[in-house]
Amino acid sequence: MNSVRGLLAASVISVQNSCFIYPACQKCFSRLILDSRRFNCLKCGCTGEAKDASYRYRLSLKTADTNDLFDITVFGSCLDPFFGVTAENLQRCIQDVNQLSGETNTDASPGLLVQAVETCFIGKRFIFGV
Repeated sequence: MNSVRGLLAASVISVQNSCFIYPACQKCFSRLILDSRRFNCLKCGCTGEAKDASYRYRLSLKTADTNDLFDITVFGSCLDPFFGVTAENLQRCIQDVNQLSGETNTDASPGLLVQAVETCFIGKRFIFGV
């Protein structure tokens, strides 16, 4: 793997998905496999009760600089200031909204949240560490 790191100034063209949060392993940050009672990390083998799963931000963006297009994924607490809450708290809010609306797709964020994220990011220029 190439270990060269740099900064990229780019504008966000689109948000690539509507799921901004994922259940994350507290040890290795990999996506957890959740069922109704338990979670399991396929990467490091960590297990526990589903109610104790932690959540992490994952925002996939299509970006452009003056010459090229890039797919960039931003992870973790650096997104807390943009969302105004931690991923854990936003997940609780999404669960509450989904329960009230009868939504069964627990991976989807409410449409209003998707619109807010698009408004916040699309057309804006950011400096990304890559």
